[in-house]
Amino acid sequence: MEQNQPQPTRVVCAVVRHEGKLLCMQRTRSRYPYISEHWEFPGGKVEAGESDHEALLREIREEMHWDIFIGRRLAELDYAYPDFQTHLVAYDCRTDAPDGFLLLDHLDYRWLTPKELPTLNWTAADRELLALLT
Repeated sequence: MEQNQPQPTRVVCAVVRHEGKLLCMQRTRSRYPYISEHWEFPGGKVEAGESDHEALLREIREEMHWDIFIGRRLAELDYAYPDFQTHLVAYDCRTDAPDGFLLLDHLDYRWLTPKELPTLNWTAADRELLALLT
């Protein structure tokens, strides 16, 4: 008999571009060592009743006290971590205030060129996303 697998958590992320660089955020410490202090694109979980755009705007405001402009969907993928599954959807985003955010839920940030992105220790799902974006 087949076991019921939990549905992946839908997560949206912002690939924020400014002057040829992309915004990379370093996660805080976590109970999961395989994502703790790794790099990611900013975003978060889509709550019940939210659209992707609503969730992305909410997450960016909550975690960074920042406003962004959301463009087209760039890519999406499913990834199974040891303790949970995620369905990651990336959106092309921009901002008029590249230094106008706060680090409320992250350790660090970097604006990097696409060539520099592989130098960071990305979460596994975001590393797979990078392959789809380049």
